Amino acid sequence: LQHHSTVHHSTFLSPQAQRPWRRTALKPPAPGAAGALLALALLALIHLPPAPHHSLLPASSPPREVAVPLSGGQASRRRLPVLPTHLQQEQAPGRSRRRRGLERDAPPWLSADDLQKMWLLSSGQVVSKTRVPAHGQILRVRLRAEGDAEGDVLAASPEGDCQDGRCGLIKRPGDLYEVLAFHLDRVLGLNRSLPAVARRFASRLLPYSYTDGAPRPIIWWDPDLQHLEDANNDQNSCALGWLQYQEMLQPHGPMLAARDAPCSSIPPSEWSRLALFDFLLQVLDRLDRYCCGFQPDPSEPCVEEMLHEKCRNPAELVLVHILVRRSAPSRLVFIDNAGRPQHPEEKLNFRLLQGIDSFPAAAVATLRSGRLQSLLLRSLRLDRQLWESQGGAAGLRALLRTIDRRAQILLQHIRQHNLTVFEDSP
Repeated sequence: LQHHSTVHHSTFLSPQAQRPWRRTALKPPAPGAAGALLALALLALIHLPPAPHHSLLPASSPPREVAVPLSGGQASRRRLPVLPTHLQQEQAPGRSRRRRGLERDAPPWLSADDLQKMWLLSSGQVVSKTRVPAHGQILRVRLRAEGDAEGDVLAASPEGDCQDGRCGLIKRPGDLYEVLAFHLDRVLGLNRSLPAVARRFASRLLPYSYTDGAPRPIIWWDPDLQHLEDANNDQNSCALGWLQYQEMLQPHGPMLAARDAPCSSIPPSEWSRLALFDFLLQVLDRLDRYCCGFQPDPSEPCVEEMLHEKCRNPAELVLVHILVRRSAPSRLVFIDNAGRPQHPEEKLNFRLLQGIDSFPAAAVATLRSGRLQSLLLRSLRLDRQLWESQGGAAGLRALLRTIDRRAQILLQHIRQHNLTVFEDSP
């Protein structure tokens, strides 16, 4: 081999290639030495490692093999699956970095079901819309969740749609308080409100006023809610007047309300949860849409619509937005929870608490803990659109102080009237 290489090297060494040796006054190498050098160079090239592969993806290790015993005691060799790379994990169906962050940072009072619905509301693609009768500024939209096939989401129609739970109600920008109400409900352990998030919409299916950059609340549409067939009273699961309601709060109340099956199935503890929640938010629409519990300003809707005049005759007063699920008729569902964040303290509506003699122990303990504001901040931080639109913690402080102040007033009311607390059922 060495001789063969020497012959070829000396044969192809041209006179021009030999001239540098003459210019440097060095003798040209002997033919045998040159051949040896060439052979060594060829051997070195053969044993060089392959050039590295410049890939944007991290290299994955080759599949390992393990022996898997067969039923007959023999062993066959089976390849173990290779773990997906970081990029493949990012692109896994139904998962994303943002969603994993949502689940990782979620406080314990938000359930897995809450998080799933919040993710649908905040990131689902709008595929259709429909107007809600008698609610001109509210749209019901159908959403395509991440990972849904295009054929899995059918176009919305006025009736019969949204039964799979993939719909939401888009409300006015001024109703963003409903998002805070949802988090308050979960922080207090009431778990009666429907999931809600703030969102900026950009879908071409929506009117321009919905895509102007202002965040709007979108609330999960619950297909299981029970509505009365009366078109003029379809925002109730049962027709209930104020006097009937007060009778139901008495120990013998449910017996007197036997004629109204849906409402009679609601125990007093549910009304206690509702009263506590509505007082903190000053939601009047359910229990006192007539503003009978305070002196309203002339600009109040209850005055402009001449509802306040009916306070003289309690028999004419009715409750609205009293809803339950068909699958759980003894459990209230709280809707339209925007309330009154700017309602003055001197006009707090204590009529919302009338007839209530006990409150849920877990919620009262949270109010007494002094941590209500910090717990709400931790929960609200999860809703990035709301958080940024309100200026973060600094922008939310005044609102949270108002709720905390109402909580202290409620605790004082409980002490002054020697009211009790009850343990929540599991």
